[in-house]
Amino acid sequence: MMPDLAQPQESGDGTRFAALAVLAQQVRDLVDAVVLTDVPEEELTAVTADLVALTERLKESRRAAPLPHEWTPDGRFRHLGNAVTGECNPHALPLVIERTPEGGSRAEITFRPTHEGPPAAVHGGVIAMIFDHLLGDAVAASGAAGLTGTLSVRYRRPVPYGQPMTAHAAVSRGEGRKTWVEGTLTSAGGTVLAEATALFITPAQWAEALGAR
Repeated sequence: MMPDLAQPQESGDGTRFAALAVLAQQVRDLVDAVVLTDVPEEELTAVTADLVALTERLKESRRAAPLPHEWTPDGRFRHLGNAVTGECNPHALPLVIERTPEGGSRAEITFRPTHEGPPAAVHGGVIAMIFDHLLGDAVAASGAAGLTGTLSVRYRRPVPYGQPMTAHAAVSRGEGRKTWVEGTLTSAGGTVLAEATALFITPAQWAEALGAR
């Protein structure tokens, strides 16, 4: 179901969400530890038992869906449960996106060992996911909003994890409810590691909602 952009949901208790964000970060650290651990089997079994107990405690009270979305004071769409940017979603990096003076979007990224695909390199699907979200944010930065119609990624070099890099995205053109976007992922030294192009389409109901804002 598409969110109603004209009706932001209640963000709830900010203090509780802050605590949930801390928990999510701890789970990210846990996942990295699992990927890299070399402790004895007995310790693995003991830790697993502890995690089972902790998981059951968290399952005592559950939401029906991930955390709600909201509009921030500066007019940006915020989703704490998002798989890419959600501070309260352990799956997320979380990606922190900034708007550029030129009207595009950028993000500083350091992938983790848990993102490995080929040996010592980030999985191509993870890179595509980051591009998908960042290019979508660039569409929003242009004053539009849309869902991914097509996404094409060119992997020019293996993308290492554990090293800082930068992703940029900007709208190249728009036509009606269609917006074309381009993006790059570069190393700290400026080498282009991957490039992406995408077409985003604004659903009719979103176009009406944005026109009313």
